Amino acid sequence: MNLAASASEIRRWCERATNRWDQFWFTARSPYVLSLIRIATGSFLLYSHLVLATDLSAFLGTDAWISPELARSLHDGKFGDADWGRSYLWLIENGFVLWMHHGLTLAVTLAFTVGCFTRITGPAAWFLQLMYIHRLTGALFGLDQIITYMAMYLSFAPCGASISIDARLRKRFTDKLATSAGWRWLLPDEVPSVACNIATRLLQIHLCVIYLFGGLAKARGESWWDGTAIWYAVGNYEYQSLDMTWLATYPRLFSFLTHITLFWEVFYCFLIWPKLLRPITLILAVAIHGGIALFMGMATFGLAMICANAIFVDPVWLRRLVRGEPAPVTLATENDLDAGGLDLEDVDFDDAGSHAKIIERAKKVRAAGDRVRKRYLMLKEREQELRQNTKELERQKRRFARRTGKDDEKPPV
Repeated sequence: MNLAASASEIRRWCERATNRWDQFWFTARSPYVLSLIRIATGSFLLYSHLVLATDLSAFLGTDAWISPELARSLHDGKFGDADWGRSYLWLIENGFVLWMHHGLTLAVTLAFTVGCFTRITGPAAWFLQLMYIHRLTGALFGLDQIITYMAMYLSFAPCGASISIDARLRKRFTDKLATSAGWRWLLPDEVPSVACNIATRLLQIHLCVIYLFGGLAKARGESWWDGTAIWYAVGNYEYQSLDMTWLATYPRLFSFLTHITLFWEVFYCFLIWPKLLRPITLILAVAIHGGIALFMGMATFGLAMICANAIFVDPVWLRRLVRGEPAPVTLATENDLDAGGLDLEDVDFDDAGSHAKIIERAKKVRAAGDRVRKRYLMLKEREQELRQNTKELERQKRRFARRTGKDDEKPPV
């Protein structure tokens, strides 16, 4: 293989890698899974704030278990490195104002959970949660960290497009939405979008990072290598919700569970992406976090991690499983298909007669467009190869002419 052919192959590989990178980040995705995760995340946020409300002064008051001065010192560099974890809750000393603020937080979080104006309540719920966790430093639980990072990415995605009050309002005010861009932004339609895909990818990557570093931290402990870590966990009465001490009579069983847990967590970021291995990886996630929820007294944390793993579930498949139908095709879906380079002239949405016919014809158009794109890419690759071959033949012809001094003769092929 000569240098020109090698360079051509490298260029084609780079083009394919670039196309796959663009498809990974900028392919439109349905908001259905994000909407379900919004409900779960909002419910956990609401639960956390309700727990704080049982004794608000003990958590956030001036005489709290962790005082405002101590919480501030944990962030301003007095007891270590300074960070940007600031909170205005350090400054609230009046009990009535504190309760008013907490009531507002509960209302915003509830609105986010049920999907009411999520474009506004989503970022607001995330910001308020940040203020609480910066104030409660030293008294946080794994649940607080998980739901905070989930709320962060959901706050910038149209997660209220499905299973929400926003969806009902959108159907009710269809005429106003058709003439107002502001209303269309406030009440997003349930159609695939790039914003949903970017939020999904960020959630997926963040979860992979959590598991990778969590697994590496476990790998530093001897009990995860000698197979006793699971036994120490279930044998600790402080965390025990169900008596699992019978595992002591089956040392090989808890040793196997220890090693499979460590392997799964360290290699989660590699196992979750191949479609063949993804179901097995998610089943293990449900089993491991379900075990934590049932047997170790951390029900909310285990359930939150199961909900976080749902980000890897295909939204079209999940919608078909839950509702028994694929995602509806609307006018916005037509625009989305047009933006993808498909010709919709053959699809008569007005005369289709039913959603089923519209969906079926849209599928055919998508399939035809995919075939055209694949054929086009194939022809472009062949054209590129032909150009390279032509250039190489021209170079051989000139080289042969210089060597023989016979410009009219053709080089041997």
